[in-house]
Amino acid sequence: MTTATAGTAPATGRAEDIGGMGPLVALLSRSGQRLRQADRARPWVLDTAVVALVFLMFCLPDLLHAGAGHGDGPRRFRLVFAQLPPAGMPALQAGLVLPLLWRRRRPAVAFGAVAAVFVLQWSLGAALRADVALFIALYSLALHGRLRQLPWACGIMAAGMVLAAVRVASAVSVWDALFFLLSTATAAVALGLVVRIRRAQLAGLRERAARLEIERDQRSRLAAATERARVAREMHDIVGHNLSVIITLADAGVYATATAPERGKEALRLIGDTGRQALGELRRVLGVLREATDSHSGGPELSPQPGIADIDALCAGVRTAGLEVVYRTAGNVEALDSGVQLTVYRIVQEALTNTLKHAGADTRVNLAVVVEDTRLTIRVRDMGRAVGHPGPNEEGQGLVGMRERAALYGGTVSAGPAKGGGWTVEAALDLTPRGGAR
Repeated sequence: MTTATAGTAPATGRAEDIGGMGPLVALLSRSGQRLRQADRARPWVLDTAVVALVFLMFCLPDLLHAGAGHGDGPRRFRLVFAQLPPAGMPALQAGLVLPLLWRRRRPAVAFGAVAAVFVLQWSLGAALRADVALFIALYSLALHGRLRQLPWACGIMAAGMVLAAVRVASAVSVWDALFFLLSTATAAVALGLVVRIRRAQLAGLRERAARLEIERDQRSRLAAATERARVAREMHDIVGHNLSVIITLADAGVYATATAPERGKEALRLIGDTGRQALGELRRVLGVLREATDSHSGGPELSPQPGIADIDALCAGVRTAGLEVVYRTAGNVEALDSGVQLTVYRIVQEALTNTLKHAGADTRVNLAVVVEDTRLTIRVRDMGRAVGHPGPNEEGQGLVGMRERAALYGGTVSAGPAKGGGWTVEAALDLTPRGGAR
């Protein structure tokens, strides 16, 4: 027990230390973001600040030492390097430092200008602390310039480093000087490339995040459009079928009222029953669209979606409107899943609605639903006038809806005049399980 306690204490302390860095990291992140925003608004401010910092750290010490008569450079190299005239040092320092103002907008030009002054300075045998500007210019070229410009810039840099190493050969070994100078130049190039790659990665991640957000919005819109299409299809099937039955019953009731009042009353009763059935189906469709805000609240009780077992009641309803429907099934239709049964019900409902609408009452309809292995066939044929139905180029919402429903199960729907008169609607569904499993 004692060992466990001693072992967990340092880990807890480290976790607390790491957790305590959270505010500091957030502060640095916010500061960096504000700095980037300010830099995008006024890029000259940062460039001018870099030039001012280089001047204060590297140019001003040389100017002060020269004014005090101590020579230009560290004491051990004072006898090696040439003495510059009073105006020479500021001129060379300006040539080394001022091009850094364009280090981000024109990195190749800035590097070329600094390198030219650097070569001139070392040709005169002078050493300046402001030579650090050449490494800053090389770093900026690796970060902001074109990568194909980097090889020749490195070549110029190497030549300048060799010149400087030869000039200091009397005080320092040429190889030691070359190692130090070339290592510094390599570090500048490597740092520029690392920052460049990191920025490119961050830009790629931001672009990918924006693209994923756009794709997410598109998927949401597609899902909403698909859901609207599904609801519209359900509403069309429910309203279209029941209104067709109600209209047919109402027309029949008008004629029956004068001659057979009892049949007129029966028609009115059937209209009421059909309307209540339609209202119940509409409530079910609209009810599933509402999100339950309280699981304990008493919401509407939703009956299950219709299936093949409900086709008998559907046929009975259209028989009351005047159609003579002969319905048969073959195969194990009760074993079909609920989605397939709903598709079959809606296709049959739409086909009978079209028959009632275009062929009229007093029409014989043969309806068959057949299951054979992994294939389900729906066949609806009426004996009415084929000219009453829409032509191939006059597809309405109903036929389009049937084809959309069949396509969900890899099926097809065909409709057209039948041989010997009448109209035929035939749908074939593929019952193969998803994923290819048998």
